[in-house]
Amino acid sequence: MHRRNIRLRREYLYRKSLEGKERLLYEKKRKIREALEEGKPIPTELRNEEAALRKEIDLEDEITAVPRSTIDDEYANAPEKDHKILLTTSRNPSAPLTQFVKELKIVFPNAQRMNRGGQVISEIIETCRSHDFTDVILVHENRGVPDGIVISHLPFGPTAYFGLLNVVTRHDIKDKKSMGTMSEAYPHLIFDKFSTKLGERTVNILKHLFPVPKPDTKRILTFANQSDYISFRHHVYEKHGGPKSIELKEVGPRFELRLYQIKLGTMDQDEAQIEWVIKPYMNTSKKRTLLGD
Repeated sequence: MHRRNIRLRREYLYRKSLEGKERLLYEKKRKIREALEEGKPIPTELRNEEAALRKEIDLEDEITAVPRSTIDDEYANAPEKDHKILLTTSRNPSAPLTQFVKELKIVFPNAQRMNRGGQVISEIIETCRSHDFTDVILVHENRGVPDGIVISHLPFGPTAYFGLLNVVTRHDIKDKKSMGTMSEAYPHLIFDKFSTKLGERTVNILKHLFPVPKPDTKRILTFANQSDYISFRHHVYEKHGGPKSIELKEVGPRFELRLYQIKLGTMDQDEAQIEWVIKPYMNTSKKRTLLGD
């Protein structure tokens, strides 16, 4: 199994190394295609390659014309595989962190919670790979307050690092009657204001943690972006009469996420390339939003 993982990782890195060559070839074809459509002469630097490139252009369709990236490949097989998520914590978790992770286990369908014990991250990732887990979620805390969550997609990444703020668990709410019951049905997802490339990338990472729901499910998870802070809310609804008499109940937990890094690899790979990371000067540019408008 270990040899197989090494071989698959090498194949993945090799495909990634080909991206630069494919992008260069795509730019050449694009210039030739534009010249032919506009009736302009072929650029002089491409005249020696024109015949071969035109043959390739003739064989392409809408799907093959644009080169695929490793970002596309990461979730290419996601619809074909059953979601299987491992939830764990930092070492020696406090009672509030343990309670929060118990509630997250119900938020994410097909999730399994594991006590961390003395295991190191590399051992956890290797075990998850060998048992066909699709994602690992690691929750951190600071002085008994959950303050970070890491989502790592298997087998090759990506890994997203989020800050965790304003966590309110079901356990913290005094008025139990106002809460809805915790459903375990596959939820509908709502993503609001993720309009940039980074926002779309974040949505792609989050939505693949959940399987496809049934059309009539009454459970809704909302990820709403406001000034790069992602508010998570969990609701169920009931129809008592006609279509306009819908009662919405918040189930919990609720929290805010702040993305600060995406890495092209799993969380145990320190050498993995960083795709995006927040920089200190980004906090001062108040008018600029990174995830969406």
